[in-house]
Amino acid sequence: MPEEVHISSLVVHATPKRLQRVEDAIAAMPGARVHGSSPNGKLVVTLDAVSADEMISRVGDIQRTDGVLSAALVYQYADTVEAMNEEIPDAS
Repeated sequence: MPEEVHISSLVVHATPKRLQRVEDAIAAMPGARVHGSSPNGKLVVTLDAVSADEMISRVGDIQRTDGVLSAALVYQYADTVEAMNEEIPDAS
């Protein structure tokens, strides 16, 4: 079976008083990156994983993080590593 890459983005809503703790906890998770946050508790997060099961597990970990009110999946993409590394010729 070919190696896969899974990429997802989420909007996470956290309790504003626990925002920094939530942001730090998510940033410490494997494959997770926090790209921005707002004082009202919203965070933009991306996740990378090698399988759908791993992705589901990571989203669940975020949802169960103390201070997280909700985590909504915005985007999900999966493909083989080979396809992700394929060079696309310039159309010009």
